[in-house]
Amino acid sequence: MTGYDAIVVGGGFAGLSGAVRLARNGARVLVLEARVRLGGRATALQDGATGELVDNGQHVLLGCYTETRAFLREIGSEEYLPLPSGLAATMIDRAGRRSRIECPALPPPLHLVAGVFDWDALTWKDRWSVLRMAGPLRTARRQREGDNRRLAASPDETVENWLIRNGQTKRLREMLWHPLALAALNQTPAEAAAPSFARVLAEMFGDDPKAAAVALPTRPLNLMYAEPAREYIERRGGTVRTGAAARIHLAKGAATAEVACGTDRWRADAVVAAVPWFALPDTFDGQVDSLEPIISAARNTAPSPIVTVNLWFDRPILDEPFLGLPGRTMQWAFDKRLAWGAMASYLSMVSSGASAVLRRTNPELVQTALTELVDAVPSARPARLLHASVVREPRATFSLAPGQPPRPPVRTPVGGLFLAGDWIDTGLPATIEGAVRSGHSAAEAAFHS
Repeated sequence: MTGYDAIVVGGGFAGLSGAVRLARNGARVLVLEARVRLGGRATALQDGATGELVDNGQHVLLGCYTETRAFLREIGSEEYLPLPSGLAATMIDRAGRRSRIECPALPPPLHLVAGVFDWDALTWKDRWSVLRMAGPLRTARRQREGDNRRLAASPDETVENWLIRNGQTKRLREMLWHPLALAALNQTPAEAAAPSFARVLAEMFGDDPKAAAVALPTRPLNLMYAEPAREYIERRGGTVRTGAAARIHLAKGAATAEVACGTDRWRADAVVAAVPWFALPDTFDGQVDSLEPIISAARNTAPSPIVTVNLWFDRPILDEPFLGLPGRTMQWAFDKRLAWGAMASYLSMVSSGASAVLRRTNPELVQTALTELVDAVPSARPARLLHASVVREPRATFSLAPGQPPRPPVRTPVGGLFLAGDWIDTGLPATIEGAVRSGHSAAEAAFHS
């Protein structure tokens, strides 16, 4: 079968953003997704007991996710991701003290300094220590712009060691830097390598005060981007198939790769493999020698898990869409009722970098979430739990620990074959923004090849 200009294998953020960019550039695109639903590791499932849609893990987006917003704008979904004016979060420490950091609309990095200096959760020693991050952040921003004469952080250094070396107090690390690192890297600061975190901070605290704002989707992920992307592609003559496990066959001497799905076969000028790193080795067959370094890197890349506990109560619990719970197993609480309106009535308690709790039983995880919620929000104590569910994503992201294999670029040694995914070398950790940037880069590389 022919008739497609480009074939995209994988229907998550990377694959769909790449397919949309290709379609915008005039290509007729075929998207093949192995699962029965679009979205990959960023989708929504229906809860069996309540019938409500439940994201397979809470995904937080930031104001610096410029390519993600461009993608949503293209498919008509930007309204589902409202952007606050700057970084603002309510945090409840382990002693139960509630406080709020708000960064005012000042030129960066003054907005961060002002927010920290006005944060009553900190002592003056903690507040003054943030000034020692000015130099590392300046270097990280220069690195992001291509100036590599100085490194903001060593590849062999963990986030925790980097923060200590740069004079950040224990209290400021626990209240600010650790929550940001866990949310962005999905790995504990004691494990993750510092350069990825330095890059995130360079993006967050760059030229725009809004870049550090926390943005929460107002729709389940499949409705926010996956289905609108499908409609966009199909309106432009493309096809999106789910439940379509595909393999990419590389034949010696062939000008283009062949994509197979069941008894169907296609060839196209451009093929984009937008599958997770752990699925990549099984995506290719035939003459794969030229891809062996990439396949080997994928096989040897370790995962990092996320665990989410969803709780349904007989009454509202939170008075704002999310709370930070630093120093706990469940580091964040999200009220989906306040985020989605009538579409939801539950809380999500999230444990990022969850290797230590991944194998706990569901009852144990639910009890941990309940205990930590009541400890942080005592008004939740009288509430009656109606239902709970646990979502485990053992391979939610790839590990950022020092010594992990190199991440590949979007271009491969095979003509017409491109890669996309959050694990591609975008400079970012495994984020939605990294996935979308890779998808856009793969599409542009295909268009100009």
